[in-house]
Amino acid sequence: MTPEEARQRGSLGAHVRWAQTADRSAATAAARAAALERFEREVDPDGLLPPEERALRAKHAKAAHMRRMSMAAAKARRERRSA
Repeated sequence: MTPEEARQRGSLGAHVRWAQTADRSAATAAARAAALERFEREVDPDGLLPPEERALRAKHAKAAHMRRMSMAAAKARRERRSA
């Protein structure tokens, strides 16, 4: 299977799943909670911060992660266009 075929197969699977899912928010709740826990462990590995401070720092760590991913995607798109 080529990378393009794999991408298309993955896209098809995602469309089928979401077409059959009544409550998208509930379907992704566990993943969102796990991601939040990951960022909280990243900013406070020893659990020493007050919950409010840990949540604030986790929010910023998540925003930084998303910004890095966005920048990497933009770079990849530019490189594909110039190739």
